[in-house]
Amino acid sequence: MKQTDIPVVKDIVLVGGGHAHVSVLRMFGMKPMPGARLTLIARDILTPYSGMLPGLIAGHYSCEEVHIDLGPLARFAGARLYHGEVEAIDLEARTVQVPGRPPVHYDLLSINTGSRPRTIDVPGAREHALPVKPIDQWLRDWEALQQRVLASNGDIRIAVVGGGAGGVELALSTQHRLRSLLQQQGDDPGRLHYELLTDAEEILPTHNAGVRRRFRRVLGERGIALHTGARVKAVEADGVRTEDGGFRPADAVLWVTTAAAPAWPGAAGLAVDDEGFIRVDRELRSVSHPEVFAAGDVAALPDPRPKSGVFAVRQGPVLTENLRRVIAGRPLRPYRPQKNFLGLISTGDAYAIASRGAWSWEGRLLWAWKDWIDRRFMQRFNELPAMAEEDAPQPGGIADAEAIREPSTLAMRCGGCGAKVGSTVLARVVDRLPAQRREDVLIGLDSPDDAAVFEVPPGRVMVQSVDYFRAFLDDPYTFGRIAANHALGDIFAMGAEAQSALAIATVPYGRERIVEQTLSELMQGALDTLAPSGAVLAGGHSSEGAELAFGLTVNGLIDKAALLRKGGMRAGDVLILSKPVGTGTLFAADMRGKAKGPWIDAAIQSMLVSSQAAAACLYRHGATACTDVTGFGLLGHLVEMTRASGVDVQLDLQAVPVLEGAEQTVAAGILSSLQPQNLRLRRAIRHPGALAAHPRYPLLFDPQTAGGLLASVPAERAAACLAELRSSGYALAAQIGRVEPRSSEEAPVSVVH
Repeated sequence: MKQTDIPVVKDIVLVGGGHAHVSVLRMFGMKPMPGARLTLIARDILTPYSGMLPGLIAGHYSCEEVHIDLGPLARFAGARLYHGEVEAIDLEARTVQVPGRPPVHYDLLSINTGSRPRTIDVPGAREHALPVKPIDQWLRDWEALQQRVLASNGDIRIAVVGGGAGGVELALSTQHRLRSLLQQQGDDPGRLHYELLTDAEEILPTHNAGVRRRFRRVLGERGIALHTGARVKAVEADGVRTEDGGFRPADAVLWVTTAAAPAWPGAAGLAVDDEGFIRVDRELRSVSHPEVFAAGDVAALPDPRPKSGVFAVRQGPVLTENLRRVIAGRPLRPYRPQKNFLGLISTGDAYAIASRGAWSWEGRLLWAWKDWIDRRFMQRFNELPAMAEEDAPQPGGIADAEAIREPSTLAMRCGGCGAKVGSTVLARVVDRLPAQRREDVLIGLDSPDDAAVFEVPPGRVMVQSVDYFRAFLDDPYTFGRIAANHALGDIFAMGAEAQSALAIATVPYGRERIVEQTLSELMQGALDTLAPSGAVLAGGHSSEGAELAFGLTVNGLIDKAALLRKGGMRAGDVLILSKPVGTGTLFAADMRGKAKGPWIDAAIQSMLVSSQAAAACLYRHGATACTDVTGFGLLGHLVEMTRASGVDVQLDLQAVPVLEGAEQTVAAGILSSLQPQNLRLRRAIRHPGALAAHPRYPLLFDPQTAGGLLASVPAERAAACLAELRSSGYALAAQIGRVEPRSSEEAPVSVVH
């Protein structure tokens, strides 16, 4: 998260992690634009590079080598990364609709979502064919197909539908890989039979005759039967039917036909061509809505070009420049597509055929050249340069231009009550929030009174806790959800029913609309976590500051005799942890751009899981003591329990569930800033020196956000408790140790591994 004192005045939203947008992110990271905030909405955290996909399929590359990790790239660019798939846009309100979150507002919108093979017009294609896009689904289908082939007996028939460069490459690369795998297991690759079907009269219609002749020869040498003029009219479970009445039996149908556009751009009212692709001018700007840009396959250019990643890559710098220019009020730069582009098309093995205009060539040297080009391209995005201090935003950007037009927005900010968010902004945010009611909340958010008023029913006590911290991710909505989950953990750990909450929010300086949007998303996130718990938001306080921060005071109710505390552990109990650890080191790595996007995404998903159901499960199974694992780390909270209970514990280090990537980041020496203080608790471990080299040892001290519940449960109930936890959404819940009688040892924790 790049911190700056310059307020946000323009929102640029990028929809899709395509080839053009990864260039935009890198270039904004290299040269930030003061006052401009980027938000990337991407269906996938890892975005594939199309040029290397045939090599991945053929077995020449690993999955990691052909994917750009959008997590570190977005962090480098200072962009907010929202993981989700756009389902609609509201061009009048200038918002993007993503399921499961509030609308995302934009001043400028850029769309680079790519395309998908057209299947809608062919009966059975969606049910029985394996389309090459979306790539993540194709790769899962491809993995399953490989296993199917290896486990099969007898002949295997595979039909590839589509005679363009993609179809030809897919036929050759999949055949190469499957034949290699069969040979490796001592099987006969001759039982693999391939057919390539295209409705055109020629393969590779956008390439020259020399290229077509070369590929016809290669297909013949590889035993791939070619059927031109063979339009598929239906796909069935055991093959394809063609318009000439023929039937081609197939055990698998790979679908690589002409590109199809998503439906939502046209449905929103953007000007689209007959195929549904967004019509843009030579500056990559929508011909109907000047605040919208489009690039890559989803764009329909005035001078049409094939749907190929080579054009999207070249559009990236032009798109970046035009986004900068339009918000600075400068003339835009036209995109001039190359007329005779160089195409290097692989043949499955380490061999390629070159195509440029009327020229063609082939050989292993061309494949080596292509491999070098592709690896160099990927290196630009997966090995990002470190940013020097002088690269921080400087005056002279759009923030200064906006200050001239809106001086009140960027004026020196007041302290004290002058730092509060304005009453009109706050009123609009509160009006957006859904109505909340509880009979025991007598005065709440919908009342103008000075304080909230709660009623505590006879025989019950109020449990209260407070948490507040600065944001560790750039998505206010998700941060609000996690912060509320974190705060509620204390209530659930004591077995209480959540009743109410008071919020305190600090929102970064910015234009009134942006402050309002940020606060609204933050509060909506908190509400979306509070509501299922039964708690209502009864009030709070908001202010402006240098960075986003949020917290809640939460209240719960419980019968006094039913309180679950830290001090009830009994010898013979077993220790159960409901969630994995590792959030501290992972987000420390994320701040440095050293964490993989899927690691951070998995950590966020873990933090979004409420502990309410876990608490109920532990209570049902007779938990004797409980706490939530947060800032003091697993060991710190465990020591609190041992001291309060007067017992020792034996901890099984290898059984402690760990988030993916956490062992790698601690091994790299990337630790939370709170880790050194937590590490002082190692004196509570018997013989800690013997554990120092264990890869999981540092994770005992790792501070957690919205961590799991740690509880002691009677041994005879532990198996049933774990089974219920895992079936209730806590897939990594684990038994991590046992409680022992207090010994004469000064250190209460022994660790086995």
